[in-house]
Amino acid sequence: MGRQAWTPRGPAMSFLVMLGILGGCQQSKPPVATSGDVETAQQEAQKEVEQARLEARRDIKSAVKVMGPNSRDVAVAKVTGTFDIAMAQADGDHKVAMEKCMTVAPATKQPCQAQADVDYQKAVASAKSNRVSGQQ
Repeated sequence: MGRQAWTPRGPAMSFLVMLGILGGCQQSKPPVATSGDVETAQQEAQKEVEQARLEARRDIKSAVKVMGPNSRDVAVAKVTGTFDIAMAQADGDHKVAMEKCMTVAPATKQPCQAQADVDYQKAVASAKSNRVSGQQ
């Protein structure tokens, strides 16, 4: 059997492996949102709201068809639809606000996100309150 000659690949391979490991440990800067990202978030939010409106209309039409225009089910469908639309609007506004916060200076990013969260919580509370008062 022929012996293969030993080549000094071991140290070079070890160096490349270590270089790859160390290179992967460097933290990259967090992604920065652009105005295009904000615009995309706005478009997606608008689509979600439109979808909620379509579903609400469909549910109301279905309740009218099955139970009649003056039934309790129609009133519930209207309240539920209004709630779903308000929640879609709140979710979309929050996503857009968070995306906008990604475009501000690092020093103002955290307060911006905190305000976006507060605004979202207020919108959710308002939607829930309106749903409860509409069901009474």
